[in-house]
Amino acid sequence: MFKWRKNKENKENYNVTSNFDIETVKKAVREFADQAPKGVTTRTLVKDDHSIDFDLLKPYLKGIPEQNFYMSKETYEIFEEKDKIIPFYLDMIQFAVDQYVNMYQKLPITQGDPYRKVSYLLLEKSNLIHERPDIDFYITNDEYLITHKKPR
Repeated sequence: MFKWRKNKENKENYNVTSNFDIETVKKAVREFADQAPKGVTTRTLVKDDHSIDFDLLKPYLKGIPEQNFYMSKETYEIFEEKDKIIPFYLDMIQFAVDQYVNMYQKLPITQGDPYRKVSYLLLEKSNLIHERPDIDFYITNDEYLITHKKPR
């Protein structure tokens, strides 16, 4: 009986809002991914608007963040409120890059570009995107995943 009461108290405390930083949220997402049952992916955490469903992360954070965080469904990169548009574009461009590689067996970049910046022109010509993001994306060496961070 005492154990049940203790669990109930812990769950109630999970509804407390706190000021979590992005690193704490990333750690909670990693813990969720490590402990999730087989067949449950990290994508489960991402709502349609790319915000993170913190109801599923309460046990790992022991609360709910005061601010929203957003995540890419394709790369699982996490962003703060001020950058909430990035995961939307990241997923759109990642999908287009994957399709381009499947179609042409090459990357949609300008030949010789050392930064491997995604060429929106090539994606547009292939009818894979219909709008250009205001930010640049770069193709990494990690399974052709894209990032908004310019390589050094």
